Amino acid sequence: MKLHVLSLLPLVSVTSASWTKNLNYRSPSEHHPSLGISINRVVKRNDPQTSYDASALKFTHGIASGDPYPNSVILWTRIAPTSETSDSNVTISGTAPLFDHDNDKYVAVSKSPICVEYKVASDKNLTQVLVTDKVYTSSDVDYTVKVEAGNLKPYTTYYYQFSVCGSDNKSPIGRTKTTPNADDDVTKISLAIYSCANYPFGFFNAYGNTARKDSVDYVVHLGDYIYEYKNGDYGWGQSIDRVPLPDRELFTLYDYRKRIATYRTDLDLLASHQQFPWIPVWDDHEVADNVYRDGMAELNNTESSFIKDGGISVDQRKAAAVRAYFEWMPIRQVEMDDNLRIWRSFSIGKLVDLVMLDTRNYDRSITDLYWNTDYVHDISNDGGRSLMGSRQENWFYNTLTSSKKRGATWRVVGSQIVFSRVNQSVALGEENPLNYDAWDGYLANKNRTLNHLYSNNISNNIFLAGDSHASWVSDLVWLDEKNYNKSTGAGSIGVEFAGSAVTSPCPYGANISLATANNYSQWLQTANDELQWQDLYYRGYYELHFTHDDVQANYFGLPTVVSRNGWEIPIANFTVVSGQNRLQRPVAGGVVESGSLKGGKVVGGNVTVDTNNGTWFVSHEDLEVL
Repeated sequence: MKLHVLSLLPLVSVTSASWTKNLNYRSPSEHHPSLGISINRVVKRNDPQTSYDASALKFTHGIASGDPYPNSVILWTRIAPTSETSDSNVTISGTAPLFDHDNDKYVAVSKSPICVEYKVASDKNLTQVLVTDKVYTSSDVDYTVKVEAGNLKPYTTYYYQFSVCGSDNKSPIGRTKTTPNADDDVTKISLAIYSCANYPFGFFNAYGNTARKDSVDYVVHLGDYIYEYKNGDYGWGQSIDRVPLPDRELFTLYDYRKRIATYRTDLDLLASHQQFPWIPVWDDHEVADNVYRDGMAELNNTESSFIKDGGISVDQRKAAAVRAYFEWMPIRQVEMDDNLRIWRSFSIGKLVDLVMLDTRNYDRSITDLYWNTDYVHDISNDGGRSLMGSRQENWFYNTLTSSKKRGATWRVVGSQIVFSRVNQSVALGEENPLNYDAWDGYLANKNRTLNHLYSNNISNNIFLAGDSHASWVSDLVWLDEKNYNKSTGAGSIGVEFAGSAVTSPCPYGANISLATANNYSQWLQTANDELQWQDLYYRGYYELHFTHDDVQANYFGLPTVVSRNGWEIPIANFTVVSGQNRLQRPVAGGVVESGSLKGGKVVGGNVTVDTNNGTWFVSHEDLEVL
């Protein structure tokens, strides 16, 4: 008789942990459990005391932190048997073979809930541990973990890590930072502003560049974190080995989970999440193109749409997208008193009040769906139309008023879409020259906002925007109501900084030349008095550096995104002096690298990118290698 000696797997027995402290079981709201997961049912289906192989579990999608408060911050990770996401809301008890897509084999892994421990420390080596706790996760929430780490000090840097309970299986170490107390007199705050990252169009180098420079305190993301399209319908990822999964248009919960998971394999995105706390908000493509309260460009509540898209309704698709977003993003469960609320605000000391709007999903009236442009043009100034719905709109105005009363130096408004007028008639030659999917399609709402700012003498307003895949810098003015001098900026009530995309292509063509792009920019800048600078050519991002005296805005362009690299070019810098409510003249110091500057000059030449034995070279005198 032969004796077979089998090596034992490092089985871990699940210890006491909390279900409720994993916020994703209640996403997106603690007070609307029907929108989340019934913990009672999950517990009944599972035996938390079951042992499992800790070594088979993987932190495949990094770690993240976000929505910082003075005394707490949201921490996130995903720990799962494989990188594959779950398409089921049911956790099956017992052990079953599971296909490991990373290693192309089946593995036997318990589907019992996984116990995850996290700790927060004041030092990089995690020796001075201040907070620690244990929570469960399961396939019900796609094996994601989202917790609120509390009892922290204001405006302080912390380090954190997740681990499988009772094992040496640990996540990378992350860094995060709380915000100051609302009445703290901090002297400076820096933000990086991003939007529109489309996986098949390129690598997310822009995210990694701020991490490599370590140049900001917090990251603000204005949306289009993912795109819902099928590869080939918008982008050809196979040419750079970046086909987004699943390779179809997104409709189901599994689809949205898998797409976000694919994006979270980009190393620069992982680095940004690991190094900075994020304050994100969605745009339209986290759900679908040109989404609004009752539908979207692709899917509407009609019989033909229902049949065409496989029996999926607008509400089903939104619910799937929203749930996946809250599961995967380091965002708080906002107190919800009526609907899908993501709009919220942050008081960052006496220096900045950051107001994050939802101008897409919450309660937006019908938008331009491509086939109804003339109709939306006709009703664009209708007083009953709103980008935000009455609840959010009134909250927005009250928040601005409260910010002035409390004496915050700067009011920063995160709006997904461009606020300032963009007349494209010269460039496009169209009969309806405005973008009716932006604030220009909701003129009454826009005028109410401007009226509130001017009538209440609310100054030092900085509006942010993404969505357009281009850079726009404008004085914030109420055209046809207030006198405005485009040369001096007199009559303005603030400034808008709108940024280009991380990778999404120029709206005038993905392969546009620098010369052609600059010609379009010249036409656009000339056609819009308040538009002081415009650039179409560069993908990139911008940073805002706040003091009580001024705001410095630095725009960065990426020479190429079809390879992973750390290159960038400083393309324009702007100053807003406190109390002046306009861009400082000469705008951008009179010189920019590309685009078109009102009253200034463009000094940049053609950027050439070529290959030599598989290595990329960029020829440009202002290029920075990070």
